[in-house]
Amino acid sequence: MAGSGDRLVLCLHGFPENAISWRYQIEPLAQAGYRVWAPDLRGYGETTRPLGLAPYSIESLLHDVSGLLTAAGSSQTILVGHDWGGIIAWHYAMRYPERLNALVILNAPHPACFERELRHWRQLRRSWYMAMFQIPRLPEAVLSMGEGYMVGKIFERMAIHHERMPDNVVRHYRQQACVPGALTAMLNYYRAALRGGGALRQRALGYPTIEIPTLVVWGLQDHALGPHNLDELPCFVRNLTTVTIADAGHFVHEDRPEQVTTQLVTWLQRILRD
Repeated sequence: MAGSGDRLVLCLHGFPENAISWRYQIEPLAQAGYRVWAPDLRGYGETTRPLGLAPYSIESLLHDVSGLLTAAGSSQTILVGHDWGGIIAWHYAMRYPERLNALVILNAPHPACFERELRHWRQLRRSWYMAMFQIPRLPEAVLSMGEGYMVGKIFERMAIHHERMPDNVVRHYRQQACVPGALTAMLNYYRAALRGGGALRQRALGYPTIEIPTLVVWGLQDHALGPHNLDELPCFVRNLTTVTIADAGHFVHEDRPEQVTTQLVTWLQRILRD
């Protein structure tokens, strides 16, 4: 938490990170006059880790966001999400638009665009790991071996500017993943969406047009999510601003923190003033 006032910026991290992934954005946003909350998502850090898939369904994750917003009691809310946090944020903006004033997405595809892209080899070949994550126990064994060695390799492979992802931060993510039960909780997001039917339930509800101002920032060197996920996005978002960053990867807000933070603060000042 940082800052004060009645304008809340709620930042939702992705896999396999936690709240410290927002370390470059929290203080600048607070200095710009916002109240900033960056929680660990369910199952991450020192949060509780309920058993089974149901607690990690998209519906449960949206309920967590509602609980945070109710606790904050702010008159204005800006929801910011990266990776899985971005997936949650997309769905929240569609299901509970009345609770948000603005939406910011960092390298997380709109579900309709992602469904379309999975029909193409260009994205399907990048998403093989999602199928592997459905297997019980095996992914946990692979990711936790060698004190989280493979978790560290995720950052080594996907971070572009490694000086922005220092060894102590990667070590922290590795240690977090190796806490008993943590990896199962983290992987259950994927399992609840696919094996648990969460993605199909959301698809059945439809994807209403998002009317609130929306900023999408995308690192073009993302190994997991191709840039074609941005195609036709204006069909689903009425008031859309898209910013692409050529020399940033999946962890765009850590690869190019100054550029991302400047874009975020400048955009918020403009749209909230308007």
